[in-house]
Amino acid sequence: MHTTVGIIGGGPAGLLLARLLHNAGIDSVVLESRDRAYVERRQRAGILEQATVDALRAAGAGERMDREGMVHDGIELRFDRRSHRVDFPALTGGRSVMVYAQTEVVKDLIALQRADGGPLLFGAEVRAVTGADADRPVVHYLLDGREQTLTCDYVIGCDGFHGVAKNAVPESVRTSYERTYPYSWLGILAEAPPAYEELVYAHSERGFALASMRSPSVSRLYLQVPNGTDPADWSDDRIWDELDARLATDADPGWKLERGPVVSKAVLPMRSQVTEPMRYGRVLLAGDAAHIVPPTGAKGLNLAAADVVVLARALISLRDTGSVELLDAYSDTCLRRVWRAEHFSYSMTTLLHADPGQTPFETRLQLSQLDRIATSPHAAAELAENYTGLPLPR
Repeated sequence: MHTTVGIIGGGPAGLLLARLLHNAGIDSVVLESRDRAYVERRQRAGILEQATVDALRAAGAGERMDREGMVHDGIELRFDRRSHRVDFPALTGGRSVMVYAQTEVVKDLIALQRADGGPLLFGAEVRAVTGADADRPVVHYLLDGREQTLTCDYVIGCDGFHGVAKNAVPESVRTSYERTYPYSWLGILAEAPPAYEELVYAHSERGFALASMRSPSVSRLYLQVPNGTDPADWSDDRIWDELDARLATDADPGWKLERGPVVSKAVLPMRSQVTEPMRYGRVLLAGDAAHIVPPTGAKGLNLAAADVVVLARALISLRDTGSVELLDAYSDTCLRRVWRAEHFSYSMTTLLHADPGQTPFETRLQLSQLDRIATSPHAAAELAENYTGLPLPR
């Protein structure tokens, strides 16, 4: 089988790219190692920047998002038992974000792809990509117990941090930059209505906490925990009690979370990682295959969407003009935005979390910076502009 663009990975990045290319009349094949049910229930990000919302609408995947998504105009910071709201539109000239779970984005894109898009093969385990520097790279994969190949004009690796696509970039030209954080997140999904209108980020002596949501009736909540924590060691009551303690504020001393059944819990390691370059020959990397951010800044899904928007534009330009200029610039174009998001995510993470070896001096520095955000429009605007997302390059 041959296609113009072979896409490895049926997550939001790969599916969005396939849809953008389909709308432009460029054929593609998506290979996803997991089955459809697994892909549609993976719990991941839930905050969409305006640029991501615009991209989904342009792809024809905005109808349910616009109907069910929740527009948020700010976040709340809690620290030193104080509470401060960061007003996004006032600080950015009107920008906001939307709460719409990645699982729902994926469902919408799969439905579109299955309805009138190119092939989307679930259970297709990619083993290797060869010929990255040749005219027609080859994707080797296993489907229904049979080894098969897909030749492509271009191969796009959207297969995540542990995927095989980046192995097509020789180690001699590939550089990886990485930081592993000395703490993790214990994340829960609970059938409980959020007791807050916008996300609450809490700095506490007990550790970081985040109160988020997936819908008006489903809460998504996180606690900082030591690396290696077993979720089974945390009972539901212990989780709720700890969340209440870390989110406590003197501004509303009686404030408590709405409690409900915890339907899932998992420990998420925290990592920052960037692979350069994001292109080698006719193999290009996008999303988590090229970069990982800690979830504190809500950048993972949004960076992936930005990558594939830039990539779709480059492939369309190549088809329409014959020019490889945008394609040749793809890695540099994306990496400028990637490193800005990496810095923001790192800053939010180190600002709000308690390092196991942290000194009282370092804690005071964190509180000083949080107070600066609460009292300085300039500091607050820097946070708001990065959180709502920088403009995509033209």
